[in-house]
Amino acid sequence: MAVPTKDEDWVQYLSVRHDAELPELEALNAYYEGTQPLAYMHPDVMREVGESIKPVIIGWPQLVVDSIEERLDVEGFRLPGEEAEDTELWRVWQANDMDEQSQLASVDSLVMKRSYITVGTDADDDATPLLAAESPLEMYADVDPRTRKLRAALRRVIDDGSYAREPERSATLYLPDATVWYGRKDGAWAESGRDDHRLGMPPVVSLINRGRLSSNRTQTNSARSRYGRSELSPIIPLSDAANKIATDMMLALDFEALPIHGFFGISPEDLVDKQGNQLTPMQALFRRFLTIPVGTEEGAKEFSFAGAAMGGFHDSLDRLAQMVASLAGLPPHYLGFTTDNPASADAIRSAESRLVKRAERKQRPWGGAYEQMCRIVKRFQEKDWDPKYKQLETRWRDPSTPTVAQKADAAVKLYTTSPEPLVDLRQTRETLGLTNAQILRMERASEEAAKLAAERDPLGVIARGLPPGQQPEVFSAVGA
Repeated sequence: MAVPTKDEDWVQYLSVRHDAELPELEALNAYYEGTQPLAYMHPDVMREVGESIKPVIIGWPQLVVDSIEERLDVEGFRLPGEEAEDTELWRVWQANDMDEQSQLASVDSLVMKRSYITVGTDADDDATPLLAAESPLEMYADVDPRTRKLRAALRRVIDDGSYAREPERSATLYLPDATVWYGRKDGAWAESGRDDHRLGMPPVVSLINRGRLSSNRTQTNSARSRYGRSELSPIIPLSDAANKIATDMMLALDFEALPIHGFFGISPEDLVDKQGNQLTPMQALFRRFLTIPVGTEEGAKEFSFAGAAMGGFHDSLDRLAQMVASLAGLPPHYLGFTTDNPASADAIRSAESRLVKRAERKQRPWGGAYEQMCRIVKRFQEKDWDPKYKQLETRWRDPSTPTVAQKADAAVKLYTTSPEPLVDLRQTRETLGLTNAQILRMERASEEAAKLAAERDPLGVIARGLPPGQQPEVFSAVGA
């Protein structure tokens, strides 16, 4: 298909591409939410059981995704050579509630292969561009196979909560030089507004999960590996099998796990309830009664069958859980495998090593996407591209789980090495996991304490040998 040249053609082109992929994305989302249909269950069994047994859905897909997402927290942005973080970019990040939105974007990317961050102009505040995380269920971005950059993106929204007879529909088209808004009129899209930003690129960045270089040419919907792959792809078959086994176990509890009492020489017509009403065969079955009309020489005789053991179901679920842990890099205790002797702290950290490395692998490409988002933000603010922001880096929280004592011990050792510290005081505080606001507050407190000490003991400041650059201002002349 030729690349569109008109805005209306882009809307049509991106809508078709998005619609072709939506069924797959919705199925992946259903697995994360635990609303997927039960697989492997015979239709005759489902018809016979009806509403008496609900499918048992084990939330392994959600566990796999959340275990990674919980370790992905952005803590700031920094330029090389700068001691402190870029407070202006962090202000814009905070003003748009991106602490919360970035978590939602991470979940959708892990589940549905990718998510998006859009940047726009705020009509009420030019200094604070608008940032928004977008779901792949509502948005699709086209990638140029030659340059591997976004050519255009489309977001479509249906407002089902409106009071109108028909749901309100709106769309936003992101082009290299403009953002165009659309509404529905006479059954077609009609332009309702435009922002000619002249960026030279769509103000959209993609958070791709597990992108690949090769194209998947076997997919009929033209899904390509560069568009990402769900973290649930290897987990879904195992999850389906586990849900089938767990549901079968519940059925077995009703029909096989409980003992059955039987009687020789009694027919079904002889069974009645307390009111004297004859029991139906199904009522007798649910009461665990089995009747055999043929009697014995002694007359009616009672017998019983022991209930079936459930160990086979338990063993099968344990094996599937082990496979999930292996594929997802989860520690055994995440899936309930524990021993009588609690694991040591070192053993726990060793078991989490693959999960930590997997989280670090997400940080690198997603950090690049956030850095591109920041460059677009600066372009909106300054009306021109600032080349120094090509070196911007995203600062992530450490995805591992060291104890507070371990972090403090490591930070102090780096700061107190001899003959000179390997890191400065600010880096030491960052290693401890302090936020930029906490570090700035501590630095101000240190400056105030130094000034107060200088006022009380001016000669002591000089005697302690503080370098001229660190002496309080009131005694800089004395030190000179």
